[in-house]
Amino acid sequence: MDDNDTTTHAPMPTSRTARIAHLNDRLRLHLKGGQLAVTRGILDLYGGVYVPEIVERVRAFDDFTADNDPYCEKDFGAFDFLGHRINWKIDYYDLDMQYRSTDPADPAVTIRLLTVMLAAEY
Repeated sequence: MDDNDTTTHAPMPTSRTARIAHLNDRLRLHLKGGQLAVTRGILDLYGGVYVPEIVERVRAFDDFTADNDPYCEKDFGAFDFLGHRINWKIDYYDLDMQYRSTDPADPAVTIRLLTVMLAAEY
């Protein structure tokens, strides 16, 4: 996905946690600044038919609480969809996607991966 985000003009927040949350929102809301993965479990259960609707539910998610977002980074959510629990998670990798990023607040050294999965796959 394109790192040049022309759809949002908000300045980058200054605190580390706020920067991480901002970059996570950018990926989740606009699919910018990272990659999206949908697991085999989602595809096997729903086929490709419901993937756009599931991704839209991820984009619309705003139920961040102390239970599901204890570090205020907006990197995880869960919801029910057609009788199944769906989880989504954002992970932070180095530019080669081999290891964890050394600094998730720095987009110059981080690739974000938004994974959408069945809760049973988590």
